[in-house]
Amino acid sequence: MKLGKEDIQKIFLGVLLMIGLLYVYFNILLAPLATAEAAAATDIDTRGAQLKANEEAIRNQRALKTKADEAQATLEKVNALIPGGSPVAWFPPQAIEFFKRQGIEKCAVHRGEESTDKDLVGFKELSWGLDVSHVEVGPLAAAIAAFENEHPLMEIDSLQIQSGKDNVQYQTVRLNVSTVIKQ
Repeated sequence: MKLGKEDIQKIFLGVLLMIGLLYVYFNILLAPLATAEAAAATDIDTRGAQLKANEEAIRNQRALKTKADEAQATLEKVNALIPGGSPVAWFPPQAIEFFKRQGIEKCAVHRGEESTDKDLVGFKELSWGLDVSHVEVGPLAAAIAAFENEHPLMEIDSLQIQSGKDNVQYQTVRLNVSTVIKQ
């Protein structure tokens, strides 16, 4: 079969159309898709890093929430342990009654000074002096241990024991106690 001039031109035109079509297909249609794919891959990597950072922030926030809930529960417990009203009205009778239950009859309570602690926001410390006279050391030691165990917001800061020359069995004791109160 012999191709004529017109057939060769048709084949040549068909090849040119095919080349043009391939050019359009690869450069105009596929190139933007490849660019978009590369941009999407970069965006995925960026967002993946952001996602990890956000997940870490969420974990930190949950940990802070847990700590805040624990602190709130502790605050509620502390508030429940502090009696209502002025400390002058409830501390002296409470201390005197406690020592009476321990078998120590002679106890006097004196108010000390107030101090604020920047770590205890909303609370302050109030110090008290407790004078216990005519007491034996054994029962006093048991009473002091029971006092701090029974009253977790009270702390014995100092203890002074004096014994008399005429009766060494009985001592006079001065306790300095601090307690946490609401501001």
